[in-house]
Amino acid sequence: MEKKSKINFTVSLDENHVPEKIEWSATDTGEEEIKDAKAMIISLWDAKENNTLRIDLWTKEMMLDEMKHFFYQSIITMSDTYERATNDKAIAEEMREFGKNIGEKMLGNNK
Repeated sequence: MEKKSKINFTVSLDENHVPEKIEWSATDTGEEEIKDAKAMIISLWDAKENNTLRIDLWTKEMMLDEMKHFFYQSIITMSDTYERATNDKAIAEEMREFGKNIGEKMLGNNK
């Protein structure tokens, strides 16, 4: 039998369609708890179109400093994912260096 997992996102919008609240849950977390998030970046590969589809959302409560940390951490974790997926250590390290450099410019010493 094929194992399946579900990830659910619920986005509450204001009257101008701006996200006010992002909630998520996943069947494989071992918990049935719905968790809150202030931002999300989802990338999906469309093999038919040979293109990346994206969903980028953040709530009104997402502070500028939080957004900077979110992007910095996303770049670093994308480097790790790239290395695991391709085993290309050299490019992954270049991506990490880019992330560190841009992180210093965005965050200073507050990483």
